[in-house]
Formats: sequence, structure tokens, C-alpha cells
Amino acid sequence: MRTVFGELPDLPHLAELPARGPGADLTGRTAALLVDLPVEITPTGWRFAARPGRDLIRARGLLSADLDALEETADGYQGPLKIQVCGPWTLAATIELARSQDPVLADPGAVADLTESLAEGTAAHVNEVRKRVPGAQILLQLDEPALPRVLAGAVPTASGLNRLPVPEPADAEARLRTVIQAAGAFPLVHCCGPAVPFGMIMAVGAQAVSFDLSLLRRDEADSLAEAVEAGLGALVGAVPATAPDAAERGGARSPDPGATARRVVELWQRMGWPAASGAGRGAVAGQVVLTPACGLAGASPGYARAVLAHCRDAARLLPELIEEG
Repeated sequence: MRTVFGELPDLPHLAELPARGPGADLTGRTAALLVDLPVEITPTGWRFAARPGRDLIRARGLLSADLDALEETADGYQGPLKIQVCGPWTLAATIELARSQDPVLADPGAVADLTESLAEGTAAHVNEVRKRVPGAQILLQLDEPALPRVLAGAVPTASGLNRLPVPEPADAEARLRTVIQAAGAFPLVHCCGPAVPFGMIMAVGAQAVSFDLSLLRRDEADSLAEAVEAGLGALVGAVPATAPDAAERGGARSPDPGATARRVVELWQRMGWPAASGAGRGAVAGQVVLTPACGLAGASPGYARAVLAHCRDAARLLPELIEEG
């Protein structure tokens, strides 16, 4: 947490460290927030359980310790603070039903129950962070790496021989909207896979979208451009989340900040967004944040620290490069 606040003083976040094991991972960490839906770990992953057990206790303990570290480090902090939870569709694709090895996604009723539980638990989590860091304006990131696969009907059954059906479009939006509305925080959706549904993300009430720039397809450009022009914020994942071998050997080196900023300018020009101007740097400029392409769980501590500093440095170059065209 000291590293996060040191390298990203204008937009710090609550760190996640999944290498600590079950309960610190994306699914287990958020499952610890669920209300009246206990989970347990199995050889194949997380599943619903009859009652709370040691796996759930461990997950809750890790989260509580992380919140203690946040509270200590953020003492006196005032400003935006990002926290993140696993979104309902990725959660439904990665938790198994209690009496079946199929994901919760296989049962629409179970998906509805999971969503309501997640909405209640997320709201409580947001309130807990507010109590610990009273000067913070909370940004809630819903991590939805599985969302494109869910919408494409690409999530396999337990046997792997079939694929689970695609949810109804109205249901797909409703589940995300339920969590967003219950949280009471500035909502954004992170989707680091290909085929990000930008239009859907905006339709459910998200105020920003986080995506991997390297995976953005040309046929998605129009959808992204329309969403940003309509006011959706863009957290552009422009820096690799893991270091190339050469960079690791060189001691946590990262790409040149100027090169990263120019990649984003190229996106800017491709989208046809207006150049920044004046003291405000333009309306669209205020909607764009530079980030790593995804989480840094697979990076070394040195590379992770370098990437955070790199994003900050590249962002400082961006307004001038946009003005230059």
C-alpha cells in the first residue's frame, strides 16, 4: 500500500495480492463479501457451500488485514480511491453450484441470487472503506474478464463437452446494473479480454471502462468512440502487465513513457476525438486515464513499481502530445 500511494498519489487503489493463495484470488476475495452465500475451495476452484468454513474465514481474514493496511497508509488522505470486486458474470462463471460442478452460470435462478448477494456485500464493502478512509471518494471497479466469453456462449460446462447458454440480453445488463446501483460509488468496469462490450457497459450505468489497448480491434473502435463521446471515461491499458524477459533481466525496466503516450495519441486520432485546448485540456482529455493492461499479479515487485511510475509519467506527457496532434 505504501508503494501504491507513493507511485500513484492522485489515484491510489486497494491492492490485491492473489499469490498469497485461495481467498486472495479474484473470485475468492469477492466471495468473502457475499451475504448468506458461503463458499469453499475444491480441487477445481470455488463452489457454494452449506455453511461457512475455514476457506471463507481465511478469505475474510485476508481482506480485513488488507483494509487495515489501507487505513494505516491512507491516514489523512483526501481524494479518489479505487477499490475492486469481481463482477457478477465473472463470479457466476468461476463459482460452482453446490450440488454440481457446473458454474453458477448454468442456473439463471442461482445467478439472480448471486447478484443480489454480491450487490448487498459490495455496498457494505464500500461503506467499510468509507469509514476507514473518510476523506476518500470511492471508485468501484467491477472486474469482468469473463464477460465477453459469457456473452459469446463460450463458458464450458463441467464436462467440457458443451457450452453454457448465453444469458438473455436484458438479464445480462440487469445483473451488472443491480450491483452498480447498490454500491453507491463511482462505477467502472474492467474487462481485459477481447471483444469488450462498450455499449453494454455504458448502458448499465458504468461511468468508465478499463480495457487492454493491445486487444482493441478495429471493428470495436466505433463503439468505443461513441461511448467516450457520450461521456464514458476510458482507463486505457497501454503498458504490459508483465515484463518481457529482457526487461526482467534488466532489473524491472519498463517501456519509454513517451512511446506509451504516443500509442494513446494514435488511439485518440483514430477515434476522431478533438485535440485538447486551453487550461482544461479539453473535455475528452479529462476522461482518459493511463493504466497497465491488466492486473500486476504476474509481475515482479520491481516491475510492478516501475509500471505504476511509468503510467504516471506517460499520462503527464499526454496532453502536450495531443495538442501537437
